[in-house]
Amino acid sequence: MNLFAPRSVAVVGASERAGSYGGEVLLNLERLGYGGRVFAVNPRRASVHGVAAVPSLDALPEVPDAVVVAVPAADATDVVAHAASLGVSGAVVFAAGFAEARQDGLQSRLIAAARGMPVCGPNGNGIVSLPDRVALWGDPIRRVEAGPVALISQSGNVAVNALASRRGLRLHTVVSCGNQAVLDAADFLAAVAQREGVRSVALYLEDDGEGERWRAALEICARADVRVAVLKAGSSRAGRAAAEAHTGAVAGDQRVFRALFEECGAAWVEDPHDLLEVAKALGARDRRSPRGAGGTTLPGGAGAAAGVAVMTCSGGDSAVAADLAAKLGVDLPVLAPATVAALEVHLPAAATAGNPLDYTALLWDDVGALQALIEALGHDPDVARVLVLFDAYDGPAPILDAVARADVPTLVASTIPELMPEGGVAGLRSGLLAAKALATEPDPNRIAALERRVERGAPIPEHEAKAILRAVGVPVPEGCIATDANDAQTLADELSPVAMKATNLRHKAAAGGVELNVQDPRAAFARGLTYVEQMAAPGLELLVSVDRTAFVPVLVVGLGGAHTELLDRVTIIPLPVPRERIDPRVADIALALQRLPLALIELNPVIVHADGAVAVDALADEEATP
Repeated sequence: MNLFAPRSVAVVGASERAGSYGGEVLLNLERLGYGGRVFAVNPRRASVHGVAAVPSLDALPEVPDAVVVAVPAADATDVVAHAASLGVSGAVVFAAGFAEARQDGLQSRLIAAARGMPVCGPNGNGIVSLPDRVALWGDPIRRVEAGPVALISQSGNVAVNALASRRGLRLHTVVSCGNQAVLDAADFLAAVAQREGVRSVALYLEDDGEGERWRAALEICARADVRVAVLKAGSSRAGRAAAEAHTGAVAGDQRVFRALFEECGAAWVEDPHDLLEVAKALGARDRRSPRGAGGTTLPGGAGAAAGVAVMTCSGGDSAVAADLAAKLGVDLPVLAPATVAALEVHLPAAATAGNPLDYTALLWDDVGALQALIEALGHDPDVARVLVLFDAYDGPAPILDAVARADVPTLVASTIPELMPEGGVAGLRSGLLAAKALATEPDPNRIAALERRVERGAPIPEHEAKAILRAVGVPVPEGCIATDANDAQTLADELSPVAMKATNLRHKAAAGGVELNVQDPRAAFARGLTYVEQMAAPGLELLVSVDRTAFVPVLVVGLGGAHTELLDRVTIIPLPVPRERIDPRVADIALALQRLPLALIELNPVIVHADGAVAVDALADEEATP
């Protein structure tokens, strides 16, 4: 992408007015030592910040690789159209006042004006490529050496703050993509993952984008050994299924979005500090694979050795780390007996072998013992990464010497951000999240195999959906459509006790479309309840659903019945899902649902008994024909 390494740059709207984005681009290019050709475009000046100015793009001595559009929104579209007509390779548009200001028509005109030319923005801060000394950037930046971390942000301020960071964040490429009129964050992720020197990417996102395009970009990252940390701001609207099925309300696009990214090996964080610290740790990781029986694994995968061992000299830090790990979903496995024995050889009598491990201050300066403890933890079969907590004060740090000598994957973090050790992660929470991310590795083949979403077709009446389920071996109650009131009575007598339902309603209970323990089948039939079905015995009620219309196709398993939308207990896994990752009580049913060529099939509830499970209610939609 020439926007990362253009051979020449033209700044339309170049100005020496204080705070001018057009003027600051020229200054930034000078500060970074950009070696290409730079042109200022301003019809009212002969030069801007020492750069010769011309009145228009037509007056340039050559067609520039990149054009920076630093003019108001009303004029930006014409500049982009002109640049595209000249054959410019790409443009950056700073101006606000497009879709974010509900000016969708203006943004549509900008997209049309680009004619396929790559455009970053509008309403963003632009692009910085430190290896290429390129800064198509509207705020002042300082010259720093390039590192391994790329940042792609829909927020300009998050990117500005990252460039100003003094906490050892070594950036490579920074993109503030704003409204994403032409190029979006997924485009930039795929591009930066293929840049030499990039080892991790921090993503700050506000829009969902398209699931398949994210999947493709994350596959590129996995194959390039580029790790990803993501912060997704705001709760997205629930998927289109929310109005017609519980699945959409329970899962929602935000949860499905997270499920996709975590399935693809990305680290999920919830604030900008964690985003940058985790990305920093991922970018600085050593080349050794996480240790443990599971080898390369995905979050939640069977046999995963994705555990973290925490090591500190403080009982208080141990307790806080354990509590915080539980909240963050960081696995602190119980240590194997052999690991405990190896630890006890070196621990003082006052210490207890465990995870977290408080080795006590008695070993503060014993580098050999500290190294042995780190290696014993790192060789535990369920531990993939050792997290060493150390707050840097003035004076020697024997624990860092021990970390440097140890032959197991180790991460150092402070408990307090201000006391971050050299090369470490700032803060206990960030350290735990980084250790969790480093303890797993994405599988590009798994990412490539994820299903693509489909469009929803016609709804399938429940009695027909039950017949489909019965044909593939999913247990469902006996039932039949009654032809008249007398038939309803006969069926009820044969199947007693029974429920009766209206098959033309989606949310039957809310619309009075279902009656349980029917006592008067004829009256129920007269109310439009024509489907007579045997009642299932009470048991644990679960929701089991396959939704191929979501952000990405997913399996959803959670509490069902009356609890479906009340409790936040749901598992969401992108399709296809192997048996070992499914709740064993409903694994056979879930696998059968995955084999059905349907856009949506929701069973709610599936009633689970000691001897099996039965799908009581079914909601289904066909796939739309292309």
